[in-house]
Amino acid sequence: MAITQLHELHTRRASRNLGLLGVLLAFVVLVFGLTVVKVERGESMEGFDHQPRISLTPKVEGQ
Repeated sequence: MAITQLHELHTRRASRNLGLLGVLLAFVVLVFGLTVVKVERGESMEGFDHQPRISLTPKVEGQ
């Protein structure tokens, strides 16, 4: 006996899966867009790696 009929549970599950797909794609597009904007604007790309950086230390006036 082959399973050919879809239960209404399968239909609901498919619509939920499509909704989740939409949300995940929107999140990926948002993160990608923010990354592209940050790279194009050239903001600080230095990460925190426990090493002193001259560019991150405050400037001392009068010396």
